[in-house]
Amino acid sequence: MRKVIFLHSPRFWQQSFGPNHPLRGERLQRTYELLDEYRAFEPENVQVITPTPPSEGELALFHTQEYIDAVRSLSKGETHIPSARYGFGPGDNPVFTGMFESSGLKVGSALRGAKLLANLECEIAFSYSGGTHHAGPALASGFCIFNDAAVAIHWLIDQGLRIAYVDIDVHHGDGVQDAFYATDKVLTISLHQSGRTLFPGTGFVDEIGVDEGEGYSVNIPLPPYTDDEIYLWAFQQTVPPLVERFKPDILVTQLGVDTHYFDPLARLALTTHGHKALFEELSRLSSRWLALGGGGYDIDVVPRSWTLAFGIMSGQSFPEELPPDYQAKYGGKWLEDHQSPRIDENVKRLTRRSVEEIVNHARELHGLV
Repeated sequence: MRKVIFLHSPRFWQQSFGPNHPLRGERLQRTYELLDEYRAFEPENVQVITPTPPSEGELALFHTQEYIDAVRSLSKGETHIPSARYGFGPGDNPVFTGMFESSGLKVGSALRGAKLLANLECEIAFSYSGGTHHAGPALASGFCIFNDAAVAIHWLIDQGLRIAYVDIDVHHGDGVQDAFYATDKVLTISLHQSGRTLFPGTGFVDEIGVDEGEGYSVNIPLPPYTDDEIYLWAFQQTVPPLVERFKPDILVTQLGVDTHYFDPLARLALTTHGHKALFEELSRLSSRWLALGGGGYDIDVVPRSWTLAFGIMSGQSFPEELPPDYQAKYGGKWLEDHQSPRIDENVKRLTRRSVEEIVNHARELHGLV
């Protein structure tokens, strides 16, 4: 059994963008409570660790000092800071009190997982609060203030380690791609709904990296209505052969579950069965795995899918019926979906044809044919 660390703090959800924002802190609270009620933290190979905030120097591994100072000041309610310059304002990234501490702790969580893995103290670390993959060095973007993945990967490569980053969020992992676009020390792979139909409007097949990084950035942009079967085929055709060829020391993943067909912000059509199959595929790719959270905006889907993920990480299976106390508090009945999306056969056929063309193009660009 692999030793698995679950990085957790109730501070993850105590300060957030607010109850009317799509990225609700409750999704993290529900995830922790569901795992706890399934007694998922009791096996001997599982340990729950409370993360600590990163140092300013650690944040500066990716973010500019000017931006770090601005986020701290805005977090305190200071009004002289030109918030729009840094990506804050009404809409995606509203300022809230305590956002420096809350977002910083998620970076600290990813860093703690990275350090435990680098020191061979565990095989898997799950920082479920993170996956804030859109943030830039000096810009908040797409609900992301600090980029925990970019900071953690910078720290890992500073230790001389090779990193493969695989992002299965429905949105392109643009911030992480940009961070390592010119280096061959990090392989970034993102499968996502195409930027032609979804934020952030990037992540096309021909974005392959520059200079020393040419060929080390991989994108599989998928059309709306891509379902479990088509998505898993695209994944299997690209991710395992690329990761196996790269031979990373550590795998870092962003496990956004906004690919689910219930998700209100996107139009892919996966189910929890597809998510589970993806988590199983990822678990086979490396002996050391730093798993980060990510998107997911249907409040009932996120805890169920990430519970399935943690089960795969820790070698546990959970009863199909949700625990009684969880049902009473939040509703729902089953851990896995008992229904699937209804997609017209003509749409499904056209979607498969489109995905096959995209995947074949990507395979050619990256030398897999």
